[in-house]
Amino acid sequence: QVQLVESGGGLVQAGGSLRLSCAASGRTFNTYDMRWFRQAPGKEREFVASIGWSGATYSTDSVKGRFTISRDNAKATVYLQMNSLKPEDTAVYYCNARGVGGEYWGQGTQVTVSS
Repeated sequence: QVQLVESGGGLVQAGGSLRLSCAASGRTFNTYDMRWFRQAPGKEREFVASIGWSGATYSTDSVKGRFTISRDNAKATVYLQMNSLKPEDTAVYYCNARGVGGEYWGQGTQVTVSS
């Protein structure tokens, strides 16, 4: 069982930055692939970025060059550094862990970007 707790969301002006954190419980964090998703009002949840247990990263085209995913296995935490934020980045951001133990979701954190 893995529990995920996101933090770091908030209100920011366009062009600003935020760093989201996702703290995981459990001793097997380093075996999980970690991902960030987001869901805007009236839209389906969409993939944002991922970082594998090996450290390999991938992100969706709309955030490339602006968002960076990273992980600290010693702290069992994954981060999403978001720069040059745009109003269309407004959404609830969810942390996801996927591995041999199953798949888990956090409760989400709201990010609002004003124009």
